[in-house]
Amino acid sequence: MSREYPDWISPGRAAEGKRTFSGTIPLTRMKRLAALLVDAQGEASFVAAFKADLDKRVIIELQVDAALPLVCQASLEVYDEQVKRRSTLAVTDHDSEQAELPDEYDPVQTENGRLAIASLVEDELLLGLPQIPRKPDMRRVEYSTGEQTLKIKDPQQGTKKNPFAALQGMLKRDKQH
Repeated sequence: MSREYPDWISPGRAAEGKRTFSGTIPLTRMKRLAALLVDAQGEASFVAAFKADLDKRVIIELQVDAALPLVCQASLEVYDEQVKRRSTLAVTDHDSEQAELPDEYDPVQTENGRLAIASLVEDELLLGLPQIPRKPDMRRVEYSTGEQTLKIKDPQQGTKKNPFAALQGMLKRDKQH
């Protein structure tokens, strides 16, 4: 584990000094994230650059990178989801300040005027998790409904079938009878 950062930071002072903190954090330290992973043995790397914008808001340019072991919901195999996120965060002290932020900033609220870097990194990784984990190299999936097997082909093959084609055939048969 690389530690070039303190546990708690005063964002105002860090922005005044235009400080940049970086390092790695073990996934085991991130309890909310670790509960969603197959194995929390890896680590996440990050760079957090503090500055002030033209309106004197404290801004954090945050970059997070990690390989998170998840279970593919199509194949049920374990794979590493590569999460790389870049965010621009605006520091607020109260909920009421968040409504005043420009759209390009994501709000982050201080706790007693301080921020925990590990918590910022964990939040970004949680936001980077897919809703339905699926291995990136999954090309074809077969689903079984008991008697019949449905085959789903690679969506990049470009062949599209009309979903109502079977219904049209049934209507034609009914008209002939």
